[in-house]
Amino acid sequence: MVKVDEIADGLRRLGLDRSSSVVVHSSLKSFGYVDGGAEAVCDALTGTCGTVLAPAGTWELTGISPPPGLVRPHNAYDPAPTWEAFDDELARATAFTLDLPIDRELGRIPESLRLTRALTRTAHPLLSYIAVGPAADQLLAAHRSDWPLGPIEELGRLDGDVLLLGVDHTVNSTIHLAEQLLGRSCFYRYAKTAEGVWAEFPNISGDSHKFDAIEPALRSATRETNIGNCRARLIPITAVLAATRQLILADPAALLCSTPTCRCHAAHQQRLAVL
Repeated sequence: MVKVDEIADGLRRLGLDRSSSVVVHSSLKSFGYVDGGAEAVCDALTGTCGTVLAPAGTWELTGISPPPGLVRPHNAYDPAPTWEAFDDELARATAFTLDLPIDRELGRIPESLRLTRALTRTAHPLLSYIAVGPAADQLLAAHRSDWPLGPIEELGRLDGDVLLLGVDHTVNSTIHLAEQLLGRSCFYRYAKTAEGVWAEFPNISGDSHKFDAIEPALRSATRETNIGNCRARLIPITAVLAATRQLILADPAALLCSTPTCRCHAAHQQRLAVL
């Protein structure tokens, strides 16, 4: 059993305190059994750190295919085959509202944070964010519909950190920010914004299943400890951005797979187009 005090102690071993600001990516089950569940982890996070930022995307509910004929270069997303199929998909999707549950793949911890502590949430229909703490409003104000990774970019300006709790770099959105600053992995995606209404959103990130290959480049900048069964790691955002940039400048296909049907291929082509 892992208790809230043990989680807080582990966070402090990483160097976190009330002056710290983090973007957290997490897995509750990685801890083992947590006394108090996801809410206990939230207690430890908000009680130890100053500001906590978390992804709060709703893609599972709001995301839809492009309408027929809407094809963009290197976008890796097939449009609906007919307008009838598109209208059916639009009707089945959920219109975005600020109280929608967070996508299940993001884990139970951010959903608990949303339900119990986060007073505000950004309004991006696919990739929203929540934040708690003194810098929360500043971070969320940096979120635009055309720049969904703005809160992480702003967190980097505050010398914030990436906190990985039981997860690896395949969920590290800061790597996507570095990609997009270099003109790579900038996709258009589509969402239901109201009943019968859809919209297109730019600069949506691509695949990340090869991102854990960045770990050796970040080893010297990473603080690590174990909290129960959870491997907890803290890495400065500036270090993640610098390492990713260095890798991509050396190889436009860095951290991508070579499968032609994967979004990795389209992201590579986007970078080559920039070059």
